[in-house]
Amino acid sequence: MRTIIEPFRIKMTEALPITTPQQREEKLAAAQHNVFLLNAQDITIDMLTDSGTGAMSAKQWGALMVGDESYAGSTSWQHFEQTVRDITGFTHIFPTHQGRAAERILASTRLKAGDIVPNNSHFDTTRANIEYTGAKAEDLLTSEGEDLYSMHRFKGNIDLEKLERIITENKGRIPFAMITVTNNSGGGQPVSMSNMKAMKALLTKYNIPMVIDCCRFAENAYFIKEYEPGYQDKSLMDIAREMFALADAATMSAKKDGLANIGGFFACHNEQWAEDFRNLLILTEGFPTYGGLAGRDLEVIAVGLREALEYDYQRYRHATVEYMATRLSEQKIPIVLPAGGHAVFLDAAGFCPHLSAADYPGIGVVNSLYLEGGIRSVELGSVMFGRVDAKGNETPAPRELVRLAFPRRVYTQSHFDYVIEVLTQVWQQREQIPPHRITKQAPFLRHFTAHFAPMAQSKAQKKAV
Repeated sequence: MRTIIEPFRIKMTEALPITTPQQREEKLAAAQHNVFLLNAQDITIDMLTDSGTGAMSAKQWGALMVGDESYAGSTSWQHFEQTVRDITGFTHIFPTHQGRAAERILASTRLKAGDIVPNNSHFDTTRANIEYTGAKAEDLLTSEGEDLYSMHRFKGNIDLEKLERIITENKGRIPFAMITVTNNSGGGQPVSMSNMKAMKALLTKYNIPMVIDCCRFAENAYFIKEYEPGYQDKSLMDIAREMFALADAATMSAKKDGLANIGGFFACHNEQWAEDFRNLLILTEGFPTYGGLAGRDLEVIAVGLREALEYDYQRYRHATVEYMATRLSEQKIPIVLPAGGHAVFLDAAGFCPHLSAADYPGIGVVNSLYLEGGIRSVELGSVMFGRVDAKGNETPAPRELVRLAFPRRVYTQSHFDYVIEVLTQVWQQREQIPPHRITKQAPFLRHFTAHFAPMAQSKAQKKAV
């Protein structure tokens, strides 16, 4: 059969809020023109994130009901630990309440001011937790990965020449290097197994540990199976195990490929890393066998990690993303190509050529999508990744993107057809998207709580249109 169907059936429904244009204008203004500050009942289609927003399976709901809430050494912890070890092979495993907790403790125990952490691309919380310690997060994408429209299949790869250069120029300043699979801020693009193997060999040469940010490891395994020679006949489980065998440690948000609504973990082989992590975990998260999670959450994650590695599920999920990407490309709407693993990424700079990076075109596109159709998305541009120095001068991000993330097992094709229709309408009226200014911001992760104000277009902008 040519049609790739959802490999599940729906047993319960939840009503979607349907709002009017006037209501959306009022709600967005009250939220200071930041969609993060909108309430859920004001959103029709929520594509803000794929983190913790998925629908659990019947098996996960069943597992939740048998959660053991013992404070220490619960059976739910044992189930969780065994599942993570089966997939990753790591010696030491610590649950955390979500991925950023694992990032924070890793950064706090391993980094100091002046250190450098290379990565293909750090995502927002990873970068913030690294830089909060005074260390520097460096992104080392390949030229193909930096090209939004290159059709290279593994645009998430780390540039090995850049990596070796930064290592040799900063000896003693790199406690570990990271690889993010799939590469979220770079368009949800995958990393090839050959690239990870070459990275591991290079890091071994310089005695530097390799840490995987494995939030979307199952999606990355699917890309390897489909597009990397030699892996077509391997299961996603076997591919995942081969990826993890290259790493010395891993951080995980189970709200992605754990198919759970909360949770994460840190895992490693090194005894000293484990001891340091354990001590700070107890101080800030909880006892090491629950790490800030209820036993029922540990059960849900244990089931979800295995479900994420089911080939039919991944095939359906990727077909859904590809469907929207193809429809948008047919209309010449600028998106990151090829389609990533968990989202469609709009090129906001290409969408709004009349706006400069200082005008925050991504915020303009995000707010226009909400005003037009009640769709919530997220900016991945100069608001999220721009750098502000001590004098308040801002360096824009290298890319101005808007991400429409696909919550797992939540929406059907008709929902995505609606999103395509709304996007088309905004695209046809794109010259009306105004510049925005920040009126209030936090020193870290400002995109979550910043206040914005839409501005009137200048004469130069109108002339450019």
